[in-house]
Amino acid sequence: MDGPPEGLTDDIADMKEGRDPLVRPSSGALYKGPIQVPTVARCLQVRARAQEHKETRVTSVELSGVPETLLWNLYHRAFEAAQPRPVLDDPKAVELVARIGYPFEETFGAPNPLLAQGQALRVRTFDDAVRDFLAAHPDGTVVTLAEGLETQFWRVDNGRAQWLSVELPETAEVRQALLPGGERQRVLARSALDLTWRDEVDTSRGVLITAQGLLMYLRPPEVRELIAGCAERFGGGALVFDAVPRWFSERTRRGEMRTKQGYVTPVMPWGLDAGELDTVRTAHPAIRDVRELPLPRGRGAYYGALSPLLGKVPGLRNVRPTMTAIARFK
Repeated sequence: MDGPPEGLTDDIADMKEGRDPLVRPSSGALYKGPIQVPTVARCLQVRARAQEHKETRVTSVELSGVPETLLWNLYHRAFEAAQPRPVLDDPKAVELVARIGYPFEETFGAPNPLLAQGQALRVRTFDDAVRDFLAAHPDGTVVTLAEGLETQFWRVDNGRAQWLSVELPETAEVRQALLPGGERQRVLARSALDLTWRDEVDTSRGVLITAQGLLMYLRPPEVRELIAGCAERFGGGALVFDAVPRWFSERTRRGEMRTKQGYVTPVMPWGLDAGELDTVRTAHPAIRDVRELPLPRGRGAYYGALSPLLGKVPGLRNVRPTMTAIARFK
């Protein structure tokens, strides 16, 4: 065959615009409506066809341990973004899944719709916090600790803010290859625990630090040291983070969090129950307050009605697998 099969170029264009590349009227005209078949498998099929005919560059990604979890997050975020009524608008995540040479379904199994929506709602909570910060500090600096292949910049950017991504060297390489940044974006290949990253931050116009999907993988003393380091250096700033409850942490320690395909969730040494949130203040005297950021309301019975109630009932708050919070500094 001299060229790609008919329609493949349109498939890729659809995928980049967040449309289902395989749902198109029989006449051959591009389908311009919302995605009708919400499955990441659609994009994986396009990726396979594109790779076969050299129509798009597929980037191989090989990660293990905690860094590999960024692919789980991306996979489920993309699945939710492909829903008819997604709780998170993230076409760039869908595009990334199609571009990455990684056995998503063979490793993680088919996406779980409930987990995917929960992941997307958690991400939206972070997005909302960043938008609030940028509304007050439009020229400020957002520092993301271990954001991996998070595409938040493209969802919330105001055209003025500075963005610094602090990544382990292996994930920094992946991010730079797949999500090359513009002039206001930098990737620093350094562990978040190496506090010299603080020297790279412009504090003159306000600072917000985010640690999405990071702290639970650290040991408790490391968590305390990192939070204290942020509070000490970034007066008037804030840290947005998420945490898993102690029961969830214990399950990872016992190796009970695994897929049918054999993928095992890395150990999460740090667990924090909802009632313990205020103890975060003890990490450093410069922490002014710590409060939970509730998930936005989602679709269906659980995320539309039950989940918002769970966060308000003391005896049930720890049933939730994660919570998101903000620590503000003096």
